[in-house]
Amino acid sequence: MKFQPRSESTRQFIIERTAGIFNVKGYAGTSLSDLTEATKLTKGSIYGNFENKEDVALAAFDYNAANRVKTARDKIGTYSSYKDKLLVYATLYGSGASITLPEGGCPLLNTGTEADDTNEPLRQRVAEALLQWKNDLVDLIQQGITANEFRADVDANRLALSMIALIEGGILLGKSTKNYEYMSTVLETVKEMINAIEVD
Repeated sequence: MKFQPRSESTRQFIIERTAGIFNVKGYAGTSLSDLTEATKLTKGSIYGNFENKEDVALAAFDYNAANRVKTARDKIGTYSSYKDKLLVYATLYGSGASITLPEGGCPLLNTGTEADDTNEPLRQRVAEALLQWKNDLVDLIQQGITANEFRADVDANRLALSMIALIEGGILLGKSTKNYEYMSTVLETVKEMINAIEVD
């Protein structure tokens, strides 16, 4: 029989209150007491709305990932040119950016690093989020080609994957070394890649 949460509103409350904890501590590092302390709910209330801790972690990741996408798409929507839309990804999290990483940093990087060899359901969620990001980038690049903003010979798939690798790598460098200028340096490379595909 399919699990049914007792209350969708309580379930959402639990997700919102624990999303930052999972993003900071990871799945393995987050305890049931962390969840009860953050929500001020009992173990029974939490597990009346989720099958287990992994179920909470999956929902928390989905919440963090969705917020990340919404932040980017909202910013992208303020621009008309495809170059400026793509550049959002190179300016979103750099030093001095008006938008910062959520509590704990990038949920894709955090969860993917932890789950790649330890938690297949979480790894799959990260993979889906990364592939959706790639597809969003490919769509923007292809639309820019159609609009004659970008060169027709641009390999949209390759550029999208390279952008993701550089952005996530830049975040990793910045957070691991606590030197966010490294992140900004890498993001400058992303900007150069976008500038390089403009039609002359």
